[in-house]
Amino acid sequence: MAEVLSQGEIDALLSALSSGEIEPDELPEEERQKVKPYDFRSPQKFSKDHIRTLELIHDNYARIISNYLSAQIRTNVKIEIQSVEQITYEEFIRSIPTPTILTIFKMNPLEGSILFETNPQFVFQIIDILLGGKAEENYKTREFTDIDKNIITQINKGLIDNLKLAWEDVLEIDTEIEGIETNPALNQTLAPKEPVALVTFSVELGGNSTFINICIPYLSIEKFLDKLVVQYWFQQNEEEILTESRQKLKNRLDVVDVSLGAVLGKSSLTVEDFLQLTIGDVIMLDNKYDNAIKILVENEESFYAKPGIIGKNRGVKILDIIDKEVQFYE
Repeated sequence: MAEVLSQGEIDALLSALSSGEIEPDELPEEERQKVKPYDFRSPQKFSKDHIRTLELIHDNYARIISNYLSAQIRTNVKIEIQSVEQITYEEFIRSIPTPTILTIFKMNPLEGSILFETNPQFVFQIIDILLGGKAEENYKTREFTDIDKNIITQINKGLIDNLKLAWEDVLEIDTEIEGIETNPALNQTLAPKEPVALVTFSVELGGNSTFINICIPYLSIEKFLDKLVVQYWFQQNEEEILTESRQKLKNRLDVVDVSLGAVLGKSSLTVEDFLQLTIGDVIMLDNKYDNAIKILVENEESFYAKPGIIGKNRGVKILDIIDKEVQFYE
């Protein structure tokens, strides 16, 4: 491990460089400042934690829509998340084919529009199956008809609605479709250099593999970035689960019956004295009438109490807890 320089040593090195006493090439390798390239035209707005959390959310989403789509088209569909990365909006538009089905929707309370892109091969396979085909061929690229658009819009609406389930542990969202576009170049919802998180899924259907994408602009999610920190996410979930578990345990314990007894005092008798006891005899106890007595809970000494009369019944008044630590066991 390289030695860490003190502030004084750093100042001395800078002073020597400025005065020309030493040249940069003369510095030992470990003392040279390592420069990391940074592209200011494409700043990294999403941290590793944000990308990691988005990956966890949409990995769960992939499983959800696999089941949903399989049920809709009565065919086995396998959907897996492939990658989550930050790119610019321009790079996203250039990476998808033309024509394609680009569904524009909102995820309230997130701001702005989010894009859901379904590859043409995926669209034609789904339509082929729904219209009675087997989706076992490669389809030639062609323009989408109004019938194609109407069918895939209904399927995409269901796919997008399932985002609620995937996001519910992080944020309560409500989806709303704004429209669809078949030519990505005509969609001008974002500036070309605007950073976006691109979530890519692979879809295996009918022996073919295709892709679908979700494009989440940084501006849409900027106000909720604190919820996309993995530690915060799991901490919140853990606290909620722990609180819920404690409440369930308390509710179950509240209905449990326990035995309760009061010890007024103790006395020792011989067997001969015990056998001679008759009605009216008085037994001397080791406790005075004005002293506190002990209350037993399940034969364990738990409270100090004072005996007395409550109406026509005998009772006790709790004065103190015998084992103070019991308060911390709850």
